[in-house]
Amino acid sequence: MARMSELSDLIPVEAIRLDVAAPDWQGAVRAAGDLLVAGGVSTDAYTQEMTRNVEENGPYIVIAPGFAFAHARPSPAVQRTGMSWVRLATPVNFGHETNDPVHLVVALAATDSGAHTQAMGALARLLADGDTSAALDRAPTPQAVHRILAGDTAEQAAAPRSEGSPGGGGSAKHGMHKILTVCGNGVGTSLFLKSTLDKVLDRWKWGRFITTEATDTISAKGKASEAVAIMTSREIARTLGDVGIPVRVIEDFTSTKEVDSALRDLYDV
Repeated sequence: MARMSELSDLIPVEAIRLDVAAPDWQGAVRAAGDLLVAGGVSTDAYTQEMTRNVEENGPYIVIAPGFAFAHARPSPAVQRTGMSWVRLATPVNFGHETNDPVHLVVALAATDSGAHTQAMGALARLLADGDTSAALDRAPTPQAVHRILAGDTAEQAAAPRSEGSPGGGGSAKHGMHKILTVCGNGVGTSLFLKSTLDKVLDRWKWGRFITTEATDTISAKGKASEAVAIMTSREIARTLGDVGIPVRVIEDFTSTKEVDSALRDLYDV
């Protein structure tokens, strides 16, 4: 399990701003990008790349109600891996069908696609926990937010939903299966969804039957032949089109309930 300190190391107190005024989603992304620039994490060019990512791929970065995870591909505009945290004074709309309006924007700049995997899993667990998420929303100062990010979070208690194994029905094949989680750039939102999927598989005790991989839209089309299914956002599903395997749309990437339902539909359990 990722240590929460890894997350708080990537989001120092100086990279946290609360009650930020932003006129629209572009302004919200810019505010998060400005914090990355101020911390020496990236340049203004990367902030522009994050904005362009939404313009080209749609609002898929709004991965949970009220939460946008701003990012772009690793590029020369990234000087080191880091993140920023912007809680807005007034929520803004990104154009997402179900998760608008957004009151929290977390931005990521990564030097490569693997440098931040553990931190993404830690953040996904924090935001999926209702009490912790509420505490982050109420935190009065950047220091208070940082303390929560640095603290241990207890795993939600739940009994395994199923003791069986995949392959008894539905479209899945026998043997070890692979499920792809897909986003536009392969370094951000897909890792959030992978973390949630892994958590559900652990509860089901299906981890020995199913592997998961976070990837991007371009790679997913080539890797589809290796997988039994894809989980992704509605916008990315439209971009992918028919890839020859089931594509399940997940609206809230931090919702174990929604991922659980998608798995049940896929495997007819």
